[in-house]
Amino acid sequence: MRQGSARVPFTERGGRLRGVIDLAAGAYPAFLFGGAVGRQLPVFHIHEVMPATLEPYLGYVADNGYRTLAADEIADFVRTGRLPAGRSVALTFDDARASLWTVAAPLLRRYGLRAITFAIPGRMADAASLRPTLEEGAANAGSEDESDVPFATWPELKALQASGIIDVQAHSLTHISQFCSAEPVGFVTPAFAREPLLNRPIVSIDGPPRFLEPSALGTPLYVRRSRLSDGVRFLADPAAGARAVEHVASNGGAAFFDRPGWENTLEALLPRGPHGRFETQDEQVRSIERELRECRELLEAKLGVPVRHLALPWGVSGSVTRSLLERTGYATAFADRMFHARRVRQGDDPFWLMRLNAKFIPCLPGRGRRTFFSTWGGSLPSPGRQAGSLPDKV
Repeated sequence: MRQGSARVPFTERGGRLRGVIDLAAGAYPAFLFGGAVGRQLPVFHIHEVMPATLEPYLGYVADNGYRTLAADEIADFVRTGRLPAGRSVALTFDDARASLWTVAAPLLRRYGLRAITFAIPGRMADAASLRPTLEEGAANAGSEDESDVPFATWPELKALQASGIIDVQAHSLTHISQFCSAEPVGFVTPAFAREPLLNRPIVSIDGPPRFLEPSALGTPLYVRRSRLSDGVRFLADPAAGARAVEHVASNGGAAFFDRPGWENTLEALLPRGPHGRFETQDEQVRSIERELRECRELLEAKLGVPVRHLALPWGVSGSVTRSLLERTGYATAFADRMFHARRVRQGDDPFWLMRLNAKFIPCLPGRGRRTFFSTWGGSLPSPGRQAGSLPDKV
């Protein structure tokens, strides 16, 4: 049996300590500390899209005369060193959340900017109509990310691409979190309902992907890593935790976890010995290649435009993924690497480009400029994070 890692490698973790190490290693570009941008391209990644958070960033970029680039322009700069005259940056939005349509696009239009989104086509739904946006007076714009349709729909994504405001690129087919250890590290408790949607691990083995639901109280949890890491997937036997799930359901459901010793009770219900098997090397390669190839092909078929650029989920790229990127049709990819600078320059490895957190946008040269230490506070795990989950990224 092939053994998977029993813990998430430090190189795949985010958080405050990773930020401190990046700082000590000189990974942050000089312009964050008052220097010039020079012959490099700052590329910022944005996840939180609420008007009060996003608009000051976009206002700063626009007021200080920065031109925002599309993905092909980034690739061209890496290959040739060509940049448009004047100041240039790139703004990227991961996941193509619903708020990309309702909040980000209207604000980008207001400030005369454009951005790149890295979309997850396997998570997207069709729809009969477009949702109202911030421009149209939508109430609670941004809250759609927590709705039953948390991603931009296909009609919305097509409209964004056609508008020229959003350059749609790839973020893997389904953005998979997977089990990578044979020994349980915890159980699904009521706190799992607060686990980010994209951190919930895949549980299906064949057929359409299914992900672990918060209602499956008592299900064993194992160490989780990205599908596009080098982590070998542990295929947990669905029957292994069935007794634990049934016991929780028949003993109060959520109230079961208020009882002292509940974890020991569930551990005793698990069968002895392995609770599944590790995937084979062939299964691993096929799965990763599908995530890469089908993502690009589906986006191209739906949008009618070339898709050649990728941002790796959680910034994690393994050696198998790296070996498949060019073969599956990509020209560039964004992924994190320890001890490498968080900027893009001519001659960089096009499949290991690095981005900066959007909180550093006010460090760009310009009026109202701030310093690194007034913006940086590190990243901390979300409240209620479950054992073995993927960490936040800096």
